[in-house]
Amino acid sequence: MLSSLISRRTASWLAAALVAAPLFAQADITAPDALIKQMSTEVIDTVKSDKAIQGGDISKIITLVDTKVMPNVNFQRMTASAVGRHWRAATPDQQQRLQAEFKTLLVRTYSGALTQVKDQVIQLKPYRAGADDTEVVVRTEIKGKGEPIQLDYRLEKTPAGWKIYDVNVLGVWLVEQYKNSFAQEIGAIGIDGLIGKLAEKNKAASKG
Repeated sequence: MLSSLISRRTASWLAAALVAAPLFAQADITAPDALIKQMSTEVIDTVKSDKAIQGGDISKIITLVDTKVMPNVNFQRMTASAVGRHWRAATPDQQQRLQAEFKTLLVRTYSGALTQVKDQVIQLKPYRAGADDTEVVVRTEIKGKGEPIQLDYRLEKTPAGWKIYDVNVLGVWLVEQYKNSFAQEIGAIGIDGLIGKLAEKNKAASKG
């Protein structure tokens, strides 16, 4: 079940999500839509100008993803949401291990798909949110060859800035996709079993 969680097509869409993901390292709070537009351009330019990344240098790609994208994702919330009701039953140690393995899974998935980024362009859709909103959705489209790809983000406002906690690709929220798979795994082999499956998948990916 877990091994077929992300298809090649989904990985391509997630590559686009990676390109549009924001980097937030400022003390001031930038509007979510402006943040995504600004940082997506920065990541695209990095990919297009780095021959090693274009050539599939996984270690360099992982560094790019890990330093510029992943710090801007609320992994605790994302992991807790993906694990669902079982999160509360997990021990602090299990929660930490789940979060670490889930992060590694996403980093490697995005990193592997990033080599497919060529001429994509991010277009933001009209954005409306109140000044006091602490959770927003930023809607975008990925345009390149073929049909445009719908790509939306759920972000929350934190003291450190806006953080992504879910991504919608063509109408499917990423957390919900994992939630269904994780629930099946936990039901069959328990929380430790799920952690083991994730670790096994990550280990195999690191050798590939």
